[in-house]
Amino acid sequence: MAEYQRVEYRIGKDGKVTETVLDGQGESCTLATAEMERSLGLVESRELLPEYTAEAQNGLGVEQTQSVQE
Repeated sequence: MAEYQRVEYRIGKDGKVTETVLDGQGESCTLATAEMERSLGLVESRELLPEYTAEAQNGLGVEQTQSVQE
């Protein structure tokens, strides 16, 4: 069965795009957003929460927030 993740994109008045991955675990967060990041341009910064490294079996969700600049 396929694993689904929600990705939220916010565009600031300055044009900066912030993406947040919800309900992801570990490396799947960065894999889910890789194609969009390549399309948008340079990744300015990336913040990984502690849950990013959590074991998959603990059932925790992961939120990843990063800024992408055109």
